Amino acid sequence: MNIREQTELMERQTLSSTAFLSENSRGRLIPEEKCSLRTDFARDRDRIIHCKSFRRLKHKTQVFITLDNDHYRTRLTHTLEVSQIARTIARALRLNEDLVEAICLGHDLGHTPFGHSGEKALNDINPAGFKHYEQSLRVVDCLEKDGAGLNLTYEVRNGIVSHTGDTLAETDEGIIVKYADRFAYINHDIDDAIRAGIISVSDVPKEYLEVLGKTHSLRINTLIGDIVAESINQGKIAMTPDVEAAMMSLRKYMFENVYNRLGDRDFQAYFIVEKLYDYFMKYPEKMPDEYTVKLETTDRSTAVCDYIAGMTDIYCVNYFKKIFLPI
Repeated sequence: MNIREQTELMERQTLSSTAFLSENSRGRLIPEEKCSLRTDFARDRDRIIHCKSFRRLKHKTQVFITLDNDHYRTRLTHTLEVSQIARTIARALRLNEDLVEAICLGHDLGHTPFGHSGEKALNDINPAGFKHYEQSLRVVDCLEKDGAGLNLTYEVRNGIVSHTGDTLAETDEGIIVKYADRFAYINHDIDDAIRAGIISVSDVPKEYLEVLGKTHSLRINTLIGDIVAESINQGKIAMTPDVEAAMMSLRKYMFENVYNRLGDRDFQAYFIVEKLYDYFMKYPEKMPDEYTVKLETTDRSTAVCDYIAGMTDIYCVNYFKKIFLPI
């Protein structure tokens, strides 16, 4: 029995009956020989950590553009916070931490530069629309490794594409990531919005804070404790109605008072993405070879979205300046 098989045996002996065992994976798009040391989900986690798209997250906006402030969350630090929250929940519920971590680390690989402003621009401009969670799946399936993709397991891919929106993942581990993503961004975006001067501590409605907690750490503890206790109580991933309602109300508050109040910055980001999209639609040969080769198998607008979505904030701004503001 090799190390991987010993780990799979340990999963059978120690994980919950609702956990998804590594040995039960539906497998990869292209069958591969299994690793002797790592389970399939641990292997997926490592592939994501070592891919270029993951490294680029450090220079992609979460909500507040980071070119002039080192303390705002980036897409990478958001991803790490989601992973920490989700793994804490998974460990408490004796679910598969490797599966949870792999989904978390890959869930935002398809995000554009400038956060949701860039996503909105591509969604408006591209005839087929643009959703970051669908793009995250596209990244791991057919863009990474010069078009070969990472060849991840079905369960990780399903968790990535189901982490937002109305569709639920097929595993408890994937459902946890959906909650953990929300726990993370609602709370750290409050922190960053206060730092940016968009809101103050006193602006946050007290009725939500009385339920969830008055500080970032207390709110995270409340949310994690609630989902763990209620999931054990119900035998499925769930939250108590009062805590979930307070969380969703706080989320609504953030949309109304923060996300939808970033007008000038959002306009600038939208403008840059829109102009680059128009430029590459007109001159697709200006894209790198790894994207122009996609024109043989996909439409031009998709290839252009692939290229722009993969850009970091810094690269996007510099490319825009090079084309439209030459010195």
